Amino acid sequence: MRRLSTLTPSSSGLTGGPDAEIKDRVDRAARTLRIEHLLDRKTDRLSGGEMQRVSIGRAIVRKPRVFLMDEPLSALDAKLREALRTELKNLQIQLGATFLFVTHDQMEAMSMGDKVGVLNHGRIVQTGTPHEIYNNPRDTYVASFVGSPPMNLIDGRLVNGRAVMAPLNFELPFSGGAKASSATDGRPLVFGIRPEDVYLESGAPVEARVHDVENHGVEKILTLRVGDTTLRATVPARTDVAIEQPVRFAWNPDKVVLFDKGSGVSLRHAG
Repeated sequence: MRRLSTLTPSSSGLTGGPDAEIKDRVDRAARTLRIEHLLDRKTDRLSGGEMQRVSIGRAIVRKPRVFLMDEPLSALDAKLREALRTELKNLQIQLGATFLFVTHDQMEAMSMGDKVGVLNHGRIVQTGTPHEIYNNPRDTYVASFVGSPPMNLIDGRLVNGRAVMAPLNFELPFSGGAKASSATDGRPLVFGIRPEDVYLESGAPVEARVHDVENHGVEKILTLRVGDTTLRATVPARTDVAIEQPVRFAWNPDKVVLFDKGSGVSLRHAG
């Protein structure tokens, strides 16, 4: 049985089995990766993205217990990457195999992983579920790396239970409790807040100007400017704003994460 050079029975480790079974496994892998039309092509007639899909197919047909994948979708166009994220996740569920998936694309990591490990200069700085990594980052590196747009990080101090941003001298409420407030009063901190937890509201405590507007269809991502500091806010698409328009904003005080200014470590993880 002659197949694509890089997806032949011999190159995929499928020799010695019934031809019908081999053909079925090759055909199923080709359908999953949408490369049926490539099965009779020679290797030198494939693009980089096509070769990447073929490489994934060679791994799939062998049914290994552990898949080691290093940036397997990086050379694919956006639409195919989105489709293959779903297909690979479904494949993992069907096979019950472990996938060790290396990627710089946080969307791939967050949408595909049961557990995520975040590396900084080759060292794992935090592991956990996507929910844990996103909502409870260990330090400012993880907070700024995970999320699109990333978590807002603003220098300041807690004073009498309120977040005071220095040197801007604006204040926002904090709901960390009396114990957290008393233990950190006056201490240099970094306040972390996700863009979806920043909202515009008439009469809100802080005035800003709209620095930029990104229309994403179902939502808008605003860059707000307060003095020399900028922060991001995710708002409904129906929100009517324009660049340089003055607005007032607040945050959800229950969603604020405190980081030590010196070490960058979250106070939840310190100790």
